[in-house]
Amino acid sequence: MQQTIGDAAGEIWKYLKKNGVTSSSKLAKECGLDNKSLQRAIGWLSREDNLSLTQKGRSEIIDLKER
Repeated sequence: MQQTIGDAAGEIWKYLKKNGVTSSSKLAKECGLDNKSLQRAIGWLSREDNLSLTQKGRSEIIDLKER
């Protein structure tokens, strides 16, 4: 399970690095992830302090933190 979550986190990181800020629904669609996998991977990246998460209306906006 950890490998699967790590792989999903890697896909999310690569997508955000290339495309920038996006909504969680678009991110799931573009990365081919189901909702559970997306949320687990977002949790993984958040725990490592790699993401900026913002609520905008009903959408969750996700971006990589600047380092």
